[in-house]
Amino acid sequence: MPTIRQIEIFVRLADTGNMGDAAAALGLTQPAISQQLRNLEDRLGLKLFERVPKGMQLTPSGRDLVASAKQILNTRREFRDMADHVAQRSAGSIRFGVTPTIGPYLLPAVIRDLHQRYPDLRLYMREGIPALQQAELASGELDMVLSPMPIAGRGLHVEPLFRESLRIVAPPDDPLVSSAMPRASDFASRTFLTLDHRHHYHRQVKHICATLEANIQEDYEGTSLDALQQMVGSGVGLAVLPELYIRSDAGGLDVVKIVDPEGWAEHRTIGAAWRSSAAFADLYAEIAAIIAKIARSRLADA
Repeated sequence: MPTIRQIEIFVRLADTGNMGDAAAALGLTQPAISQQLRNLEDRLGLKLFERVPKGMQLTPSGRDLVASAKQILNTRREFRDMADHVAQRSAGSIRFGVTPTIGPYLLPAVIRDLHQRYPDLRLYMREGIPALQQAELASGELDMVLSPMPIAGRGLHVEPLFRESLRIVAPPDDPLVSSAMPRASDFASRTFLTLDHRHHYHRQVKHICATLEANIQEDYEGTSLDALQQMVGSGVGLAVLPELYIRSDAGGLDVVKIVDPEGWAEHRTIGAAWRSSAAFADLYAEIAAIIAKIARSRLADA
């Protein structure tokens, strides 16, 4: 039978497609990885990978097996977590997924609070696309996610945490800034910047643009809210920024100005999710409550 270590190597190689990256992540040498992979393929009587110019690629047999391999590792982790829970030991680490439109400006305060309460707890943060991270949560690759709603996935507990206003920003010298109260019609045909189309943020900005009869800049997508803010400040276009980002040290209104039109009420709801069967679901619920408390407190501050 394959060993757990061999299954870990198989999954890591499938995820990275690179022998060096897999070796570094697992704390092994590349020769050790190669030897273990050969042993696994010999035991299974299957070729799992083929070499390609950019690294390693799953064969059809490998693709058929990778989901089951990930489930084995997830079941092993859940068994270990349940044993810790039964023995009343705290969770040692949490694999935490978060979208880059939330994490950088909200989570530092959350981490400080958690570290004071649980000095031995380690949060392994991974920024990513919300829909992909929700799938990783359901499959056991992540323990908890923080994401704009909706959050979907079989077997997940979803906890809405807070509602956050979205604000339209423009460069300081834009005519919209000098207007006492812009009207929705003032935004017709204006260009809005956005992020990767796979982000929930992109879909929401697209909806806003449709409502305002505005356009999305199609030939360039920003990589972060900071990038959008800076591009707006340089006059590239308009953008929609979350309220908490604007109020954070990373955001602010040094290079942009808020130009919400009359009657503006766009917002997003942020939620947290974890597997309903998770051994440490009570801890995840506590973390979610801390996030909600900190966010609501900041939103309540003038």
